[in-house]
Amino acid sequence: MIKFNINTTKNLLAFSGGIDSSSLFFLLLEQNIPFDIAIVNYNIREQSKDEVTYAKELATKYNKKCFFKEVVLKNTSNFEKEARDIRYTFFDEIIKEHNYDTLLTAHQLNDKLEWFMMQLSKGAGLVELIGLEEKTKKDNYTIYRPLLELSKEELEIFLQENNHKYFIDESNYDEKYKRNYFRKNFVNELIKKYKNGIKNSFTYLNNDIQSLNVNFEPIYEKESLEIFENKKDDNLNIKIIDKSLKKRGVLLSNAQRNEIIRQREITISDKINISISNEYIYICPKVINTMDKKFKEICRVLKIPNNIRAYLFEKDIEVKELFI
Repeated sequence: MIKFNINTTKNLLAFSGGIDSSSLFFLLLEQNIPFDIAIVNYNIREQSKDEVTYAKELATKYNKKCFFKEVVLKNTSNFEKEARDIRYTFFDEIIKEHNYDTLLTAHQLNDKLEWFMMQLSKGAGLVELIGLEEKTKKDNYTIYRPLLELSKEELEIFLQENNHKYFIDESNYDEKYKRNYFRKNFVNELIKKYKNGIKNSFTYLNNDIQSLNVNFEPIYEKESLEIFENKKDDNLNIKIIDKSLKKRGVLLSNAQRNEIIRQREITISDKINISISNEYIYICPKVINTMDKKFKEICRVLKIPNNIRAYLFEKDIEVKELFI
């Protein structure tokens, strides 16, 4: 069906028992790619217990490790974000403890178009519109989405033809979740009718971004501090910041982007400090610490932004080396 470009041996599959992750499970087996699985039960559906049981059965049958987490998460208006935060925190913990190199997620073509349309509805630029990338580099691992060229329909056909078991999550049809509204009313039908054109368009858009030749890499990086060159362009600067925060698990809203540009020195989600100076963009975790006078004076002379200093002090980063 598709050849995966995976050359790491420590791979963790984000599993749910649905069409997408079940397809990826069996495709990985077919290609003899080593992996283990992780699943979260939010306990809002009775069926979720069966999905966890299925994950454990597959792990036993195919000699995989199965990590699972039980949480009680009420079905609130903010359910999707809360669930995502819990899920990726769980993955981060597993990866750190067991030294995995790659997190494999089963996002597919329908998800990519769904993301595109949701961002379009909120007001987004080119980078944000196609933000669901094949590979995303995190601090200590890479997220790889190998199914982005395949539609959900193709994956379901693969499972049915090979008699592989999978579950259907009924909550995926509940239109109180915005993504389900887009999926039901637009995405699925567009993929059915115009799949090849949509795939080609995403390829062209990715190529267009590459041809812009904008350097999004930091000029300095240590611990969780990143310093970038100020591009003297708010649009480019916010794209740099957006990319850095995605790597840290923070997705910016349009309102937050506007506030970053307006304030220039800001804390996002009460955990990430950002500062845009005349020459540089600084990004690091929020830290509250008492600094000695000598350190503060060095920072003042070197024009280190106020909200960045405490992190440098706590991590004992030599301030003068930032500008070598």
